[in-house]
This record gives sequence, C-alpha cells and structure tokens, in this order.
Amino acid sequence: MRKNFGPKPCVYPEPVLIIATYGEDGIPDAMNAAWGGISEEAEISICLSPEHKTVENILFRKAFTVSMATVSQVVACDYVGIVSGNNVPDKFARAGFHAIKSDFVDAPLIAELPMALECKLISYDSESCRLVGEIMNVCAEEEILTNGKIDPAKLQPIIYDGMNHDYYAFGKKVGKAFHDGVKLK
Repeated sequence: MRKNFGPKPCVYPEPVLIIATYGEDGIPDAMNAAWGGISEEAEISICLSPEHKTVENILFRKAFTVSMATVSQVVACDYVGIVSGNNVPDKFARAGFHAIKSDFVDAPLIAELPMALECKLISYDSESCRLVGEIMNVCAEEEILTNGKIDPAKLQPIIYDGMNHDYYAFGKKVGKAFHDGVKLK
C-alpha cells in the first residue's frame, strides 16, 4: 500500500547546486540550492527566492555559475546554504572557497568544485522565484574525466533528500541509458 504525503517538493535524486556570483563590489558569493535542473538543451532553471544576495548579484551581473556539490566539500557546500551573504559578506572565503574568473561569463568558478555550468541570465521572475540561465559553457577538471567525459564516480556529487534533510553520495552505475531498454523492443 502506498502512503500519501500530499503536495511536496519531493523528487529523487535532487541535485545539490552551488550557485556562485560576483557582487557589485567584485566579492564572490555562493549559495546552495536543490530545486533546479536542465529545462532546455542549453538552459537551466533554478528556484531562488528574491531575498538572496546571490539573486541580487545575478540581476546586477547578468551571470552566474552552477557547480555540483561534492562529497569532499559537503561541509562548505552546506555552509553556503545556511549562511546569508546579506549577513556574512565573506561567506565564500569562510567556506574555504577560492574564486577563478570564468572565461565565458562575469561570475566565479569555485576552485574546490571540479565541475560547473557557466551561465548567462535569461530571466528571473520574483513571483515564481524561477531563475533561467543560458548555459554558455560546461567545464570540468581533468581529474574527474574518463575518456574525455565527466565521470560521475570521480566527480562524487552529492544529492539532497528533501524529505529527511540529508545529503547522500552518488550511487553506483546500474545500467546504460538508451541501450538497456532495447531488450524489450
């Protein structure tokens, strides 16, 4: 028998996205967000409420990066989600993050997080909290590549369990997409 939970923001897995920006003063900022994903071929949509310093920065700079939170950086990634840049202007540095200027957008890459999407602002709706960005580039450190492609086992992204407020490590490979289902044709 199934148990009903009613309408909840519950999808498994939820990525742990770290959104990074530069403020008007050039100081890097980052925040943790789980409500986001790819919405078009070169587009990401993320739910971010307007009171975030990061949203203010995105609207000013028209750019942001989205890194995948990793097992090795779980404490820093959680920290940027529980502390506001409105109250702690140096939270990026306090997290132990180091900024690398993106070659594609006016936003920082986080040196400690080996994969990122470099995005240009398409739109932001403060009523729905929907931020839409055009993905200008995806970059990854060589150390997380296998055969020239991003290897999730090497990236070690974490996922968020919104029902229990826990982080989980990425699991093992269980199949091949667009291949295994051919058996049923």
